Amino acid sequence: MRLKVKGMISEDDPRVSQVGHPGPPWSIAYGDLMTELVCFFVILYALSAALNKDMQKAQQDIQEMIKEGKMAGQVQIDKEGMRITLEEQSQVAFFESGKSDLTDQMRAQMDKLSPVLLKLAEKHDIVVEGHTDNIPIATKQFASNWELSTARATSVVKSMLGNKFSPKRLAAVGYGEYHPVVPNDSEPNRKKNRRVVFFIKNNPYPDPTGPPGPDGKPLPAAPEGGAPAVPGQAPAAPEGAPELPAAEVPAPQTPAPAGEAPAEGWE
Repeated sequence: MRLKVKGMISEDDPRVSQVGHPGPPWSIAYGDLMTELVCFFVILYALSAALNKDMQKAQQDIQEMIKEGKMAGQVQIDKEGMRITLEEQSQVAFFESGKSDLTDQMRAQMDKLSPVLLKLAEKHDIVVEGHTDNIPIATKQFASNWELSTARATSVVKSMLGNKFSPKRLAAVGYGEYHPVVPNDSEPNRKKNRRVVFFIKNNPYPDPTGPPGPDGKPLPAAPEGGAPAVPGQAPAAPEGAPELPAAEVPAPQTPAPAGEAPAEGWE
């Protein structure tokens, strides 16, 4: 017995053999709903970094320093994370020509920026990007701008390690002259392309302190493969370790009353 649904074409209709059986009337509305849901979640993903409170606070602090003239550059937030770009000013050079050592001006810039980055590094990875202009280099130390830009980024990372940054949160990468922001057709433009970028990834880690213990203080870090230690409790045995037999404890014996012989077996 064939079921007939109101609004649907019968399978005996000759049009079915030509174009196929159409879907039910509600399928169009259902498809529209699914499309809107997909778009909604795509927008949420794109705004995930922009809605990050830590990044928003850092962006405000850096923009304030730029307005006050304490540093030159820009800060942007997108779905991948936040990018902080430091640009050389007229009298400020981050590195000497053809070298990777930080100048005093660059160290001063890092001292201003480190408190903001240190707060972000508690939950986010930071990638330091080195960029150069298109002037070729070929020395014993640096065969190309790739090596030079990577060495400069590494020098910045090393300076950050001296400011209590965790090495697990830092990385260095060099792009040479292959990611210019403006054409390398003048000295002012080449100065803009010689830059350092701090890329803060949008991958927040959980709170490193973890849940509080019985005394209200954070529990110590858990050993690999085991549960976190709790004060006053013995640590759990590693998984797969053989169970130790329980020690046999003799039952307590009551001493015999005065004037009576001790019971048999009393020692």
